[in-house]
Amino acid sequence: MDQNLSSLIMIFGATGDLSKRKLFPSLYRLYERGRLDKFAVIGIARTQQSHEKFKQSVKDSVTASLGEKPNLDEFVSHFYYQSHDVADSNSYAALKKLADEIDGHYGLEGNRIFYLAMAPEFFGPIALHLKSDGLTDVKGYKRLVIEKPFGHDLESAMELNKQIRTAFSENEIYRIDHYLGKEMVRNIEVIRFANAIFEPLWNNRYISNIQVTSSETLGVEERGRYYESSGALRDMVQNHMMQMVALLAMEPPIKLTTDEIRSEKVRVFRALRSVEGEQVKEYFVRGQYGEGTISEKSVPRYRDEPNVDQGSNTETFVAGKIMIDNFRWAGVPFYIRTGKRMTSKTTKIVVQFKDIPMNLYYQTEKMLNPNLLVIHVQPEEGITLHLNAKKAGGHLEAQEVKLSFANTGIHAMNTPEGYEKLLYDCMRGDATNFTHWDEVAYSWAFVDKISKVWENQKAEYPNYESGSMGPKAADELLEKDGFFWWPVSDMYVDICK
Repeated sequence: MDQNLSSLIMIFGATGDLSKRKLFPSLYRLYERGRLDKFAVIGIARTQQSHEKFKQSVKDSVTASLGEKPNLDEFVSHFYYQSHDVADSNSYAALKKLADEIDGHYGLEGNRIFYLAMAPEFFGPIALHLKSDGLTDVKGYKRLVIEKPFGHDLESAMELNKQIRTAFSENEIYRIDHYLGKEMVRNIEVIRFANAIFEPLWNNRYISNIQVTSSETLGVEERGRYYESSGALRDMVQNHMMQMVALLAMEPPIKLTTDEIRSEKVRVFRALRSVEGEQVKEYFVRGQYGEGTISEKSVPRYRDEPNVDQGSNTETFVAGKIMIDNFRWAGVPFYIRTGKRMTSKTTKIVVQFKDIPMNLYYQTEKMLNPNLLVIHVQPEEGITLHLNAKKAGGHLEAQEVKLSFANTGIHAMNTPEGYEKLLYDCMRGDATNFTHWDEVAYSWAFVDKISKVWENQKAEYPNYESGSMGPKAADELLEKDGFFWWPVSDMYVDICK
């Protein structure tokens, strides 16, 4: 039976794109599923507007995302609005007064979630004001939810962490990585630890390499200014890609609890082989998209996008080889690649198993494919196991067969969005799928060494065409190890077709 929850949720940045596209629809879906009992939401932003106008905005957001829905008026009646200056203590005093009134009206028992859907430079100041101006002095729980990026590098992340830790303890800080809310990312643990056919093989004796691809067809769009200070390495690798690698590589936890799972992920980060100086070009490749064609439309190069430097040295593509120097994974490369303006929008994990010691079918004219386990994260969700079996009729000729499971039909319709699951976890106090400070710190320490080299060397951009799967150097990265990128754009869950 679903657990009913009570909480006052304060969303800083309530007029922004994230709130409208993700947070409001996700909260409605929780409400629709009966997972919200006593709740209220205060939208907070600089814009001056009435409660009623804000409620209409929430209603429009839900309708645009989910279509016409029942009980929408009842849902938005729980929403309130506060115009706010994040640097002014008077604004926090007014917010505290409104929060206390709403808390008493709905009987929320002092439970508060502060969601910072704001630019990262405001995270620290807001956290400090929440503490100093009394909004965290409550009899219930208080939790701070922070969007990425958590800092720009290790030094800035440490400074930010120091600021927010003055107001919230580590177990009250929920650093969101929306990839950890995706159904098939959360399913990695189940695939590994609930199946006797996989876990005994999940090591360097049986796996030759693991590939994680997250590609987008979109360019930077209106995010040019942000992307210029970030790039694909900080925007995608430091958080999303590293988190997926940690889930794939972690040891089985003693128990499936937040602390035990986080502890095993941290052990993976501690075992990462450091890549620095001249080693960077041996392990990592960067790229920047040029002109090309996406969906039969011509698109500009990155340097011609709005708010982008004409001589920009920012990477829009990263491919890398990550080595984990521990007993389980010694010698097994984890290849990652992520980029914008690529062939297709997809996130997939391909686990390639080693060939058997003496493959008799190598003596035939047709070379067999290795066994693969493909975890489809998005846009379709599912698992495909690639095996070899006898071809119907004729001699003992083998062919590839695929065993697939997909979240299709009614299951796909009911698969919760990542934000919905993460919001629900936060209300329940389950921080398993949020990143701990130790994970953030180790990940930044790894990425910073690569950033340092790239920032001090001018790259020859653009080096891949829009609509391709990245620069040629990314293919060469695997070729020198005797591997190649599996064509994920052709790998679909067969039963989804």
